[in-house]
Amino acid sequence: MNDTASDALQAMSLLDPAVQNDPFDFYALLHEHRPIYQIPETGVFVVSRFDEVKAVLLDHETFSSRFGESFLELQGAEQQELYARILREEGWPHSLSLQNADPPLHTKHRKLIEFAFSRKNVLAMADEIDEVCHDLIDGFAADGCCEFVSQFAMPLPGILIAKLIGLSADQLPLFKRWADALLAPITHVMSVEETAETARAEVELQHFLADMREERRKNPTGDIISVLASQPANDGAVLPMIEYQYVLRQLIAGGFETTMNAISHAMWLLMRHTDQLEKLRSDMSLMSKFIDEVVRFDAPVQGLLRRATRATEIAGTTIPENAIVMVRYGAANRDPQQFACPHRFDIERRNVATHVGFGNGIHFCIGRTLARQEMHSAFTALLLRLDNIRIARPLPQPPHSPSLLFRPFREMHLRFDVIAQRPPRQ
Repeated sequence: MNDTASDALQAMSLLDPAVQNDPFDFYALLHEHRPIYQIPETGVFVVSRFDEVKAVLLDHETFSSRFGESFLELQGAEQQELYARILREEGWPHSLSLQNADPPLHTKHRKLIEFAFSRKNVLAMADEIDEVCHDLIDGFAADGCCEFVSQFAMPLPGILIAKLIGLSADQLPLFKRWADALLAPITHVMSVEETAETARAEVELQHFLADMREERRKNPTGDIISVLASQPANDGAVLPMIEYQYVLRQLIAGGFETTMNAISHAMWLLMRHTDQLEKLRSDMSLMSKFIDEVVRFDAPVQGLLRRATRATEIAGTTIPENAIVMVRYGAANRDPQQFACPHRFDIERRNVATHVGFGNGIHFCIGRTLARQEMHSAFTALLLRLDNIRIARPLPQPPHSPSLLFRPFREMHLRFDVIAQRPPRQ
């Protein structure tokens, strides 16, 4: 590595909000000069190239997803102990499930909830998803403007994940506040005061979910809470409270953040690439490839963590046993060895479906079919009814909230022309 590249890498950090806001120059440096990069402040090994990211994702025995409270490792020792103590004393401690578990526990939990995210169930929901999209557009169409994140990109997946879980969409702002609290410890370093506030928000959610569990045991309604509260898993037993809590914790956090980010970035990309917007308008059969290119170009989850179960080597770099490894989806999806001209947004890209924006291996995103349908319904409705979509006021600077793992837009104020009314209900 030459001195210029070395100096450029030393001047950047994934913990820097400026790099998190726009990480793509940093990713390009990693691809060329340091495909396995150790974050100086944390010791976490970042895997940036497509082939190595995919290899890590497919080897869950060497690269374990098993984390207990280790998502708190971004925090200082005082914050870690405070958070864990509040949960022990006032609620339920963290457990393992889904994204932070390995088989057989991962398999046990996934099998309980996969009915809700199956292709069959999502297809059955398609008309309902369309209606939610049009309901949201009806809420701002007459104004000729909207704040797109809070009025569309957040409530669309929020309403639908709430329905699947068994929560009331009327309480969406409360669920979003809880989701933000659940994600805070893995997105930025918190103060002691914020740690206590965040932990108590999680405790508040835990007690709400505990009450819902008892209600659904008495009056099951076929939603995820009803299943988790009463249906035996493959070991013949109903989930204990601590596992029930943690399955729902992950669904609530992931159900809001990831698809909200995908929808927000999709809109932003269309406004910045009007040639691609017109191409999509003129040929809506490109919608599926458009969705894949959005997820490739700006992965809704930029990276997730694994732990090495043994000393191993990746691309010539030794990874010690028990080291934390970050698979950086956002970087892998911009790897020029996998995608020609990776920084060009092209909804007709031939190999776009090979992206790892939804992960890979046993932890392949369980909600990917739902997310794709939500995006398909969203942009079908938006492009049918609105034209001349444009920024109404400058984006805040930086436009994304600080986060190590996501790139959530703070806000996006739009203006538009209404070109069609809501189609008749099916």
